[in-house]
Amino acid sequence: MKIEAKGLDFTALNEMIKSSDGDCEINGCLGQRFIADGLGNGKVVINGIPGNALGAYLNGAEITVRGNAQDAVGDTMNDGKIVIHGSIGDTAGYAMRGGEIYVENNAGYRAGIHMKEYKGKKPVIVIGGRTGSFLGEYQAGGLIIVLGRNSDGKPTVGNFPCTGMHGGKMVIRGSVEDIRFPQQVTLRDATADDMAEIMPFLKNYCNYFDFDINELTEEKFTVITPDSRKPYKQMYVAN
Repeated sequence: MKIEAKGLDFTALNEMIKSSDGDCEINGCLGQRFIADGLGNGKVVINGIPGNALGAYLNGAEITVRGNAQDAVGDTMNDGKIVIHGSIGDTAGYAMRGGEIYVENNAGYRAGIHMKEYKGKKPVIVIGGRTGSFLGEYQAGGLIIVLGRNSDGKPTVGNFPCTGMHGGKMVIRGSVEDIRFPQQVTLRDATADDMAEIMPFLKNYCNYFDFDINELTEEKFTVITPDSRKPYKQMYVAN
């Protein structure tokens, strides 16, 4: 089903998406919010720029954006995939508890804030470029991968990453020497097991965005995890 979004408000647009009973392609999207919120199945292709909270509470559907996206992509996402052929705004994956988000280029502030794992669900965010400050703030679970492609000499990650991190894992490709991490996290070189864990997501990224996996894995990867000896875990995790 093809939907022309020009002139539609977000309520009307979402009603059409949910009544499509399957796959749909949206043309002329320009800032409509909450697109495909809570959608449990089907594939939604968006030509244009969706507004805030794209795929909020997504529950199994797959969203592809042929362009940039705004803030709060995948807010409280439960399952499914979101693939952005461009960059995204702030707070991507806020309180995300399942599913996968792939961003070809850059992300804004507070990506992965308060990500968490729930039973068998483990959320994943893959960011191809660089991120703004407060990456992984209060991260409680899940996996964040930052690849640092086309960083133009700038740090891969902005200021104050991993603030309050008390669960999950972050993996950063390339040098982390210019990034200041808090004391309550531990940095180490990625092991063969770490690489085996992230390889399916790296391959997905390369397939979605037509990139060479061999070139992507030439750089070293650094793993960041919370240090249970430091106080943040005790502040946020009940014994």
